[in-house]
Amino acid sequence: MSKNILEDRIERLRKKMAESQVDTVMICSDENREYLSGYTGKDGSYDESAGILVVTSDELILACDPRFDRQAEQEAPLYSVVCYKKRLSQELPGILESVGARKVGVEDARMTVKNFNEITRELQQRDSGVELLPCNGLFKDLRLRKDDTEVALIRKALKIAETSFLQFRETIQEGQTEKQAAWTLEKLMRENGAQSLSFDVIAASGSQSALPHAIPGEKTFEPGEPLLFDFGAKVDGYCSDTTRTLIMGHTEPRFEDVFHTVFEAQKKAVEAIRPGIKASDVDAVAREYIDSTKFEGKFGHSLGHGVGIAIHEAPRLSRLDETILETGMVVTVEPGIYIPEWGGIRLENMILVTEDGAEVLNETGYGNYLIQ
Repeated sequence: MSKNILEDRIERLRKKMAESQVDTVMICSDENREYLSGYTGKDGSYDESAGILVVTSDELILACDPRFDRQAEQEAPLYSVVCYKKRLSQELPGILESVGARKVGVEDARMTVKNFNEITRELQQRDSGVELLPCNGLFKDLRLRKDDTEVALIRKALKIAETSFLQFRETIQEGQTEKQAAWTLEKLMRENGAQSLSFDVIAASGSQSALPHAIPGEKTFEPGEPLLFDFGAKVDGYCSDTTRTLIMGHTEPRFEDVFHTVFEAQKKAVEAIRPGIKASDVDAVAREYIDSTKFEGKFGHSLGHGVGIAIHEAPRLSRLDETILETGMVVTVEPGIYIPEWGGIRLENMILVTEDGAEVLNETGYGNYLIQ
């Protein structure tokens, strides 16, 4: 990421800080660390940190342990790298005191209660006068709108995923297991240039496809049943996300009925997307259409979500999200109908909110859903 882009992002954060009650912020999530510094270190688990950014009105610090110090220096040249040898909770108070911090905003959506309590206890023992304040709202809108560079990377990730899926379609056959199919699609995405996967491939067949987040197993593909694939590639830190549902051997009336209902719901929702509309209203367009059919109540999850450095980020196209859509937001639109004893159909495209409405980023449509 270029220096100018990072400087612009940091300046936007500092403006938000100036409007809030904090003079310093600590950034501890993988996504926001990378977004604000270019540093790609990843936390090993929920209680293991690859580092924390400390940002004030005039200082930038990246604190990490010796596993990451050289990487941090290479990837985050705008930041002073502090390599700590003790526990992070023991080192942070000194770092905060060194920058004159008083009211420190914390990513409360990511910091564990354990870490928060340990750092607070250390600060109190030092009688530092530093106060930690939950302020996830400060970061909530930071990554909402994508710039041209981000959109280009999302397009690149999506192109790799779609190219791979078209190749994968040619390998689908009767008797293939969900696990075999998932691995084939993963392998193709990596061979075609994916840095990694956006998430584990979902390959679900028959009644398993009625589980929105099904885990691929030993079930084999059989003719006449839904075959649902949810997949995404990650390139240069940015994700893609697409779902396609197929049928093998022969189609049947129920599949066609469900497929076209889901397709129409998606079409109506995409047509509704424009700057100024609420995220919840877009969800309502698809949900109300499905509920007006004989499949009422069969669409349980939200309509979609933002995609960027994280596979799931704001805004959410859900009944609960009142975010007003703006130009530059990238979201998925993925209605589905799920019938437990039979299966499910989900169709998912990625959408860029434009000045005129919405642009479908996917280059390949649904085409022929029948595999013969």
